[in-house]
Amino acid sequence: MPTPSAINPLRAIQYQIPFRSIRAEHIEPAVTALLAEAKAAIDAIAAETAAPTYANTLAALEDATETLEFAMGVAGHLESVVTEPALRAAYNAVQPPVAEFVSAIPMNAALYRRIRQFAETAEAKALSPVKSRFLKKTLDDFRRHGAELDEAGKKRLAEINVKLTTLTTEFAQHVLDHLKEFEWVATEAAALAGLPPSAIAAARQNAEAKGMAGWRFTLQQPSLLAVMTYLDDRATRERFYRAQNQVGVPAPYGNFALIEQIVALRAEKAALLGYGSFADLVLDDRMAHTGRRATEFLRELEGRSRAAFERETGALQAFRDSIEGEKSQPLAPWDVAYYAEKLRKAEFDFDEEALRPYFPLPQVIQGMFELVERLYGIRVRAAENAEVWDPAVAFYEIRDEDETLLGSFYTDWFPRENKRGGAWMNHFLTGGPSPEGFHPHLGLMCGNMTPPISGQPALLTHREAETVFHEFGHLLHHCLSKVEVRSLAGTSVAWDFVELPSQIMENWCWERESLDLFARHFETGDRLPEELFEKMRRARTFRAASFQMRQLGFGTIDLLLHTGAAWQPDLRHWAGETMGRYSPAPLPEDFGMLASFLHLFSDPVGYAAGYYSYKWAEVLDADAFRRFRMAGVFSREVGQEFRFWILEKGNSEDPAVLFRSFMGRDPEISALLERLGLTA
Repeated sequence: MPTPSAINPLRAIQYQIPFRSIRAEHIEPAVTALLAEAKAAIDAIAAETAAPTYANTLAALEDATETLEFAMGVAGHLESVVTEPALRAAYNAVQPPVAEFVSAIPMNAALYRRIRQFAETAEAKALSPVKSRFLKKTLDDFRRHGAELDEAGKKRLAEINVKLTTLTTEFAQHVLDHLKEFEWVATEAAALAGLPPSAIAAARQNAEAKGMAGWRFTLQQPSLLAVMTYLDDRATRERFYRAQNQVGVPAPYGNFALIEQIVALRAEKAALLGYGSFADLVLDDRMAHTGRRATEFLRELEGRSRAAFERETGALQAFRDSIEGEKSQPLAPWDVAYYAEKLRKAEFDFDEEALRPYFPLPQVIQGMFELVERLYGIRVRAAENAEVWDPAVAFYEIRDEDETLLGSFYTDWFPRENKRGGAWMNHFLTGGPSPEGFHPHLGLMCGNMTPPISGQPALLTHREAETVFHEFGHLLHHCLSKVEVRSLAGTSVAWDFVELPSQIMENWCWERESLDLFARHFETGDRLPEELFEKMRRARTFRAASFQMRQLGFGTIDLLLHTGAAWQPDLRHWAGETMGRYSPAPLPEDFGMLASFLHLFSDPVGYAAGYYSYKWAEVLDADAFRRFRMAGVFSREVGQEFRFWILEKGNSEDPAVLFRSFMGRDPEISALLERLGLTA
């Protein structure tokens, strides 16, 4: 008799995922069956009559949903990278029942009672520190997710959770669909004045792929950034800005209406659970703990940055005035990146496009692998034994010094019109130590980098190289995890701690010694010239306050939305006014950025009330990298300590304790301010 996996590739966990065999019609039958099995497993735990033990309560609870999580993870991933109508419809159909089931688990009175009974046993009191933390966090999570509500409250909470899943999925799909609608095709070379050759070649290749003459530009990140930074024609820059600004705004998308519903439902959920705001609910088990503390953190950084930000804004306007004279105009949003790049070139004689030949993607990846081999003693190698969802996808293995397979991962680096924007890391399987031996992890990294052009390798900007390193830091956090409890392993940590392993990796893109591993000319093999390196380093803090204020603006608007700020009745006007305080140019009346803010509104929680964590983790990473710089950027001793205390520990200990164990003290905000040149 055939096994379930032979009938339907999503019915069982498979380390070698058969992507070529998975089709849209597999999703609903597989998830429906797995959902029934998971429900039966949960009911069995709750109805168990034998004395409660770790094995028949907490361990059984973890096991009950693992296969369902795997199937949903694969389906959701495919909807993000190779979306098409049938796949989307199938995924949308299974999202609500799965969300309803997951939200109902903590509200299962019999299950909660059994976990509390186990907590009173002698076995529970003698658990290992990791399992004891798992028990405590499970009880806390159940309370935060409605375990102690009355039946009416539980019913309403379940409705809210399902509705949030539906609305946030719809929000993300609106953004993807609307982005695909925009294109600009230039038919005359004169229209491309100012653009670097790499952007022109990419646009030509894009047009050819569509069977068009000329040069095709879109709102995908490499294309958009090139236009906004380099294109001389101001009217076209304005056109791109306004198109990006309106993504998700008009019918049939209407994401502002979705935002109002999402924010209202989140607030209702928090109140139902006894919290003053959604921020307080979400941050309860994070390093900041409360919305007020996160807000104070952003305000402190703003206070340390605003004067420099205003100086930078004035200097940018003065620079434009100096080159345009009486014809100069006040800066508009579509002018900022353009004139900032010209000012940077004038001040530092530095053009970031000059770096591209030194950052071919294959070389960046290989140098990155060599770096982590030196730091952490691991081996990262390409593997051929994997099916992939697109021909551009690659597959790798990570092995320890003793050849133990720690994990494997996929990479998907280039934009496609059936793939969502941005860059991200995710996981399919979380492994770790067990009585049967080490179970390897399985993850992925995705991006939307500059693609290969005209037979050349993909030549990245320095920022794109940083992004590759960033996502690999997340991947290492997942694949180097050695936590015996799956729910506490890998990146399942406090949200304001999760960016530490990723952001610290970016530092090696700025050090001469590490750059020499990978920053070499793709044709000659010459290392990055010292003169160009010094220009790059000097320009590192160029407009640092402006970039910082932009991030602080995003974090502030997020916390205002989720701490009960009065933004009605005109959400768009309020958002424009709020973000205007952090913008170097007046924002348009029809400011629409929120309607495509995927970090906040593409997931029931996601980065909602947590966008501040990028800056929080940046403080941690700037401080932690001090140890590497003092000992040497290739220090195996410091690397092994970072691996042990940060990368391997997952959520097995309090993140503040882990950071303190690595650094010997609490984090210092001065490290970030020094790196940004904002200490004066």
